[in-house]
Amino acid sequence: MLPAVVPQVFCLSTHPYGCRVIQRILEHCTGEQTGPVLEELHQHTEQLVQDQYGNYVVQHVLEHGRPEDKGRIVAAVRGRVLPLSQHKFASNVVEKCVTHASRSERALLIEEVCAYVDGPHSALYTMMKDQYANYVVQKMIEVAEPPQRKLLLHKIRPHVPSLRKYTYGKHILAKLEKHLLKSGDQILSSGGGQSGTSNGAL
Repeated sequence: MLPAVVPQVFCLSTHPYGCRVIQRILEHCTGEQTGPVLEELHQHTEQLVQDQYGNYVVQHVLEHGRPEDKGRIVAAVRGRVLPLSQHKFASNVVEKCVTHASRSERALLIEEVCAYVDGPHSALYTMMKDQYANYVVQKMIEVAEPPQRKLLLHKIRPHVPSLRKYTYGKHILAKLEKHLLKSGDQILSSGGGQSGTSNGAL
């Protein structure tokens, strides 16, 4: 069966039922059997992450796959965190990358967002206002190591007044306040009340 499936991996992964077949294969077959299937998936990562069904297959690999396969997906996302985070389907994959990447890979993803120029057109500010990308930023805040969370705070702080005007921006502030209040940091509470918005779940 599997030799016949391999040439159809991309087609199946972008099909509402076929994507489930691929996920079941990845779950129940041996590493030797799934190797060619995974190789096919890696050849089409860019298209799959943006597909309404294919993104679930990529997420499955990130959640349950081997470190080397997760690493290849993270590598495919690096350099494109901003545009992929703004995509309805790919944003789910970016969030899973942030969650399931190794510590060093996660650090690179967060640094990519923080490395762009500051200001109203910065990548981070754009993401915080976006209906999809804001969840990626929330996840970064949640899983970041303390030094990187401080970096995120440093980048976000100048935008606090304007973020309060946006629904998605309030989600970000609520997430940051949740983590900062644990350490008694009240920086985000100055100049206004609590953001008072619950986080949405993907």
